[in-house]
Amino acid sequence: MVLVSHALCPYVQRAAIVLAEKGVAFERRDINLADKPDWFRNISPLGKTPVLLVGDEAIFESAVICEYLDETALPRLHPTNALQRAQHRSWMEFGSALLNSIGAFYNATDEPVLIARAGEIQARFAQIEAALSDGPYFAGEPFSIVDAVFGPVFRYFDVFDAIGDFGFLEGLPKARNWRRALAMRPSVVEAVRADYPMLLRAFLLGRRSALSRRMAPSLTAGLQV
Repeated sequence: MVLVSHALCPYVQRAAIVLAEKGVAFERRDINLADKPDWFRNISPLGKTPVLLVGDEAIFESAVICEYLDETALPRLHPTNALQRAQHRSWMEFGSALLNSIGAFYNATDEPVLIARAGEIQARFAQIEAALSDGPYFAGEPFSIVDAVFGPVFRYFDVFDAIGDFGFLEGLPKARNWRRALAMRPSVVEAVRADYPMLLRAFLLGRRSALSRRMAPSLTAGLQV
């Protein structure tokens, strides 16, 4: 299998995590979304990553890729109970909405909007706090696709925390424990390149946003935008 990816895409990370959890061998092929090759346009109708190539066939959209992998390779990462499986899929969608909130945060044009967007992210995590198990993962054990969705979400916080204290998980002990558990999971760790933090910092600096204006010279030194 070939996973067509972009180095910073959190949706690509979901697919990479699920592939790793299932022990499926795959090749990762990064592309530049600002200069998409013709072959990629032919296999990705929406022009987005990830795309999973299974032989000569292409599957696009991360949720669909994860569902396909769960149906075709063991171990199963969705619950066997139909109701629980539906609930997990609902929280996967919640994770996608949270990524939109994160995008609104790092694109905020001024400090008041930045702080408001941080509060919105904290409020979303307060919602999921009530649904979390006692750990280590979303539903306790085993690791699930919901965990694969949230691993990339928490990875943003590793860089955001170096810029400022935004209180994303303030007063949310289960979410904090979940973040720590995911940060140590090999599939989550290996879902990005070693230079991911540097690439993300460069991307954030290039937004010319309130967040980028907060970035200390020590974080931006040597970065080209």
